Amino acid sequence: MYKSFYAIAALLAAMLFILNACRHDALFNNDGSGGGGTGGGGVVSPNPCSPDTAYFVNDVMPIIASNCAMSGCHDNVTHADGVRLTTYTQIMNYVRAGDAANSKLYKEVIKTGSERMPPPPMPALTTAQKTIIQKWINQGAKNNSCAGRCDTAVFTYNGAVKPIMDNKCVGCHNPSNLGGSVDVSTYTAVKTVALNGKLIGSITHQPGFSPMPKNAAKLSDCEITQVQKWIAAGTLNN
Repeated sequence: MYKSFYAIAALLAAMLFILNACRHDALFNNDGSGGGGTGGGGVVSPNPCSPDTAYFVNDVMPIIASNCAMSGCHDNVTHADGVRLTTYTQIMNYVRAGDAANSKLYKEVIKTGSERMPPPPMPALTTAQKTIIQKWINQGAKNNSCAGRCDTAVFTYNGAVKPIMDNKCVGCHNPSNLGGSVDVSTYTAVKTVALNGKLIGSITHQPGFSPMPKNAAKLSDCEITQVQKWIAAGTLNN
């Protein structure tokens, strides 16, 4: 009897440990804005997008979530080298607001060769992605967001779908890192998951599908509409 009691107690303790280990800070508030943190502070509601501003929620977090904070790297479970990059607060531990050149986050992503982040054979960040991170830091590394940048009238593959995949999905779903055995790094690969229903199921968070993107905000209604319209129009390579 006592052995059974201690066995049950040990099992419950293990379950509590696992549950606590899987928890992480909320990235977004209930209103969809960025969660609180250090540096620039949280935002209450999104403002209209400015072409001259880099936004954490819209621009930076999707890049980091897709390329740095995935399983095996800097998510809350793996936390390689003790680094977690799933929330604004965590990311600010490696950022010096207003000074990209002396921010560890930026210095790591601009490295080349085997020292770069994400490391080979993962695809390197594009020049445009590095520039977004640099601009965001130099503009104060604020926990900001905006609304209105997306246009549902644009729903071609190259004009809408590919940019969404590149910035928010490819880091976790490429030939070197096939999360869920899914690849969205090429037109053919995206078309495959579009036609089998996995793409829409995941980005709309339907039951039975793994919600995507991981560790980042759900795609906006506008972005989801763009993908849906592209599929409805025939998943063309346009």
